[in-house]
Amino acid sequence: MPSLYLRNVLAAGAFATFAALAPVSSFAQTTAVMAVASTFTTLDPYDANDTLSQAVAKSFYQGLFGFDKDMKIQPVLATSYEASPDAKVYTIKLRQGVKFQDGTDFNAEAVKAVFDRVTDPANKLKRYNLFNKIEKTEAIDPYTVKITLKIPFSAFINVLAHPSAVMISPTALKKYGKDIAFHPVGTGPFEFVEWKQTDDLKVKKFAGYWKKGYPKIDMIDWKPVVDNNTRAALMQTGEADFAFSIPFEQAATLKASPKVDLIAAPSIIQRYISMNTLQKPFDNPKVREALNYAINKEALVKVAFAGYAVPSEGVVPPGVDYATPKLGPWKYDPAKARELLKEAGYPNGFETVLWSGYNHTTAQKIIQFVQQQLGQVGVKASVEALEAGQRVQRIESAPDPKTAPVRMLYIGWSSSTGEADWAISPLLSGGAFPPKLFNTAYYKNDNVDEDLQKALATTDRSEKAKLYEDAQKRIWADAPWIFLVTEKVVYARSKRLSGAYVMPDGSFSFDDIAIK
Repeated sequence: MPSLYLRNVLAAGAFATFAALAPVSSFAQTTAVMAVASTFTTLDPYDANDTLSQAVAKSFYQGLFGFDKDMKIQPVLATSYEASPDAKVYTIKLRQGVKFQDGTDFNAEAVKAVFDRVTDPANKLKRYNLFNKIEKTEAIDPYTVKITLKIPFSAFINVLAHPSAVMISPTALKKYGKDIAFHPVGTGPFEFVEWKQTDDLKVKKFAGYWKKGYPKIDMIDWKPVVDNNTRAALMQTGEADFAFSIPFEQAATLKASPKVDLIAAPSIIQRYISMNTLQKPFDNPKVREALNYAINKEALVKVAFAGYAVPSEGVVPPGVDYATPKLGPWKYDPAKARELLKEAGYPNGFETVLWSGYNHTTAQKIIQFVQQQLGQVGVKASVEALEAGQRVQRIESAPDPKTAPVRMLYIGWSSSTGEADWAISPLLSGGAFPPKLFNTAYYKNDNVDEDLQKALATTDRSEKAKLYEDAQKRIWADAPWIFLVTEKVVYARSKRLSGAYVMPDGSFSFDDIAIK
């Protein structure tokens, strides 16, 4: 998800590294070339943690529910559902007449096979934690499925709309087993052609697609283009039809191109710095408040995001269901920060370590900016941008909260369920400490935990809203994070392409993709 920065001038050899990419003119006119920022980790959404791999899997996979381009829930392979009053039993009616790309019928038995697979811990799928509340899945009749949960969970339909919650052909699951990651078979508009793991992923129109008249193009060629200069240049030359992400500082150049539409849209991608509340000095709430006052978020938006972000106004970004808006932002007040540090017993500041969970240029600019801002209030922070493997080892795999080495961590999150539970619980509930989930602040507030549990136990929207509002207000006041910004998604689309969007969570919508 994170965007990377471009140099202002293209390196002379940029195209030499991408000689294998054929220009658009060599493809059929109904092929769209989509340039994305990294390679794909897997084609099995149940075993993917990265947004990109799940996003491209929408080519061939669909779920029971999904989101439109504004993150509003909509039925896809389901037609309706009923939830029990205790939010533990969900009865779902399925769309009839749908076939998988291998000819297998889509029905209740297929749904059962998919959820039985992900809820079996022996399969060790990365998305197990998202679905482990399922106790059993039953096929009531060919087109009715009943899912019983272990505990009340009123956000369950949002989980079923998550991009990982897709329907896979049970025939293909039996045939390929763990290798389903290389042989995807779904009900989506395109069927799998080939995947070169260090190169592109090609899909073609599925002739048996249940939605008549779709898809409107013949092929999509997904091209991982890791080099930022090259990715932006491909849009300018017309060799790509779509590119995401666009480095913020390159946006003005692409916006001026006659071949390109540059699009900046609101997102639910929250950027923050967690502070380890179990360790001094961050166990003191006055210290955490001080650091929130110490950072000029408006200046950060200009320096690191070229204006394509807004200062955080709450714990959960607007656009996520049950977000409580306008809790902030925390204003920039370095004098107040110094005063609070003095009250906390640190009149001369302190020394600490700030890590970034990413090592790209944008993240490096951010931690360097924060380092400079903290220095102005007496806090000396050494900074380090971690590679993915270092992040997993030092942070996500820490076995004991008491000895976890993380102090301050720049990181981000988007709630791909579109609902407040997944925006709060994995990051700020008392049961979400690493390595289980991602509460890198090691924050625990019993009242917040109680609010979150009660919210999942009711299907009453007004009651849920009150509980989530109380939780968010408490978290904001406790300040386990330095609340930074909510990014905008910035992407480029050729003038000949329509119907392809980046969604607020950094995923893609391309159901209506067409070439003029």
